[in-house]
Amino acid sequence: MQVPGANVRNVPNDQWNQFFNSSSITEFLLLAFADRRELQLLHFWLFLGIYLAALLGNGLIITAIACDHHLHTPMYFFLLNLSLLDLGSISTTLPKAMANSLWDTRDISYLGCAAQLFFVVFLLSAEFSLLTIMAYDRYVAICQPLHYGTLLGSRACVHMAAAAWGTALLYSLLHTANTFSLPLCQGNSINQFFCEIPQIVKLSCSDSDLREVGLLVVSACLGFGCFVFILLSYVQILRAVLRIPSEQGRHKAFSTCLPHLAVVSLFLSTVMFAHLKPPSISSPSLDLVVSFLYSVVPPAVNPLIYSMRNQEIKDVLRKLITG
Repeated sequence: MQVPGANVRNVPNDQWNQFFNSSSITEFLLLAFADRRELQLLHFWLFLGIYLAALLGNGLIITAIACDHHLHTPMYFFLLNLSLLDLGSISTTLPKAMANSLWDTRDISYLGCAAQLFFVVFLLSAEFSLLTIMAYDRYVAICQPLHYGTLLGSRACVHMAAAAWGTALLYSLLHTANTFSLPLCQGNSINQFFCEIPQIVKLSCSDSDLREVGLLVVSACLGFGCFVFILLSYVQILRAVLRIPSEQGRHKAFSTCLPHLAVVSLFLSTVMFAHLKPPSISSPSLDLVVSFLYSVVPPAVNPLIYSMRNQEIKDVLRKLITG
């Protein structure tokens, strides 16, 4: 006959330690940018400048598109969604980093870390899906202009945007639940200025992160597929642009398409490198730079790349400012 509690007594001590270490974590410690107070304040003012620039740029785009009915077209509808996602993504990471630098703290609660990871994955994956849709929008507008009204009507645009937001929501729920279901036994110190999946996985017990690694590989394949679609779309766009007889028209199209492709390439390459790089080449400084490039730079420069060089938006903003 089995004695009650016998299985409990036979559990190895290291498994008990893993369980208690995982269940007792109530907060995480984020990466400290510097030990000296002067450098901490410098980081705060630097991040504040970037954050305010992103708020201003994206806020102006949202205001211009919402207030002028001439901009209620598919292209500007997607730009409006992109600006909303940029505002959300940069507001998820930078304010906490600024507060930590200003008040010389590192802690973030367990639930706060889970919420931050959820919103980062949700907003960035929705943004990449939207960038794919925007590439398709430009392809149809330039290469198949006669079918533009049919393929990209108001209902189709709403459905595509809703699909981008909805799939990103499910995707982030899956990643967040899977990541925080891992038993954590490597402490609670995160070598990053926000809660990032690879850094949480590093805290997990050995052989317990295979599910998350597999999910990341599948995600990378899907992301690469979207990038190939974007690349092929822009190749077709550039081929059509080369047939434009006007040199000024070709220059305008090239100056618009190439920055778009550069931003998408930077975004995808840094995300894939951050989440799939081997541990042998990982270092705190490298991880910090890579995460900064995909989480902070795109929301700050997208207004310049996608909209502020657009004459229609500049005309609308000029009219709004001058009354």
